[in-house]
Amino acid sequence: MRENQVVTKPPPARRPAPGPAGGHPADPTFRSGFACLFGRPNVGKSTLTNALVGAKVAITSDKPQTTRRVIRGIVHRPDAQLVLVDTPGLHKPRTLLGEHLDSLVRSTLSEVDVIGFCIAAADPVGTGDRFLARELENVRKTPVVLIVTKADQAPPERVAEQLLAVSELGDWADVVPVSAVSGFQLDVLADVLVSHLPPGPALYPEGELTDEPEQIMVAELIREAALDGVRDELPHSIAVVVEEMGPRPGREDLTDVYAELYVERPSQKAIVIGAGGARLKDVGSRARRQIEALLGTKVYLDLHVKIAKDWQRNPKQLRRLGFYD
Repeated sequence: MRENQVVTKPPPARRPAPGPAGGHPADPTFRSGFACLFGRPNVGKSTLTNALVGAKVAITSDKPQTTRRVIRGIVHRPDAQLVLVDTPGLHKPRTLLGEHLDSLVRSTLSEVDVIGFCIAAADPVGTGDRFLARELENVRKTPVVLIVTKADQAPPERVAEQLLAVSELGDWADVVPVSAVSGFQLDVLADVLVSHLPPGPALYPEGELTDEPEQIMVAELIREAALDGVRDELPHSIAVVVEEMGPRPGREDLTDVYAELYVERPSQKAIVIGAGGARLKDVGSRARRQIEALLGTKVYLDLHVKIAKDWQRNPKQLRRLGFYD
């Protein structure tokens, strides 16, 4: 086996690029479909989604369980449209929110065309990975590509060892090491995932990178900024709701955003606000820059921190915060 290479069958050669009407139902070479990125928390699923899409559609953080929604990122190619479905990390739930997220993951696995099972290159294969491998036995009809993520964080010999270790976890359709940061083998991974999609027309218009509503994306960017530098126990308790958003009357170049950050206890509220409001001001500054890049306008961002006691365990609060329909 050569180091840092796909260790099972290589992807098929690229299909000829379709004509000007790329993705037309009459084009038998065009493929389209959904690929779910699946794995433990903090193995780099969201970073990988963004790298493959070529734009930021999912927030990232070094805090586990950052992803709380099923987020779709759309990869447009001349020969295919690959819709990546970034899922929350499957874990042992301790709250009603955790149970809801695990349910989202399992329902997504049954609805996609191919699954990308992500395991980080530098992390030893453990009981959690073996548990997830057993979970995938429930979707035997769906091909599974084992993705060794964060290859840039491990030396080549460690990547080679991990490729052997993950190959023994199950009967995978393909095994691919990648790095979302350096771009290593991202094109190979895209080819492999596309090879498992069925023939069909494009599912989204050309140029559309996600189907997430802008208001939800803005809330997520605020949460991402709020997660940076907080204590280990706090990230799970932060939720963000954009209450109002729109262009200021008479100012098409300025968007007003009014948002609430929710925590579960007064002590958490004090942490988020910081001494003299300094930390909340910093969160607002960093979030505003990201929101302006997303919307393409100047942004006035108004943030307030509120307490929703034990919201992760309260179905009414979860519905209020947008986790339930």
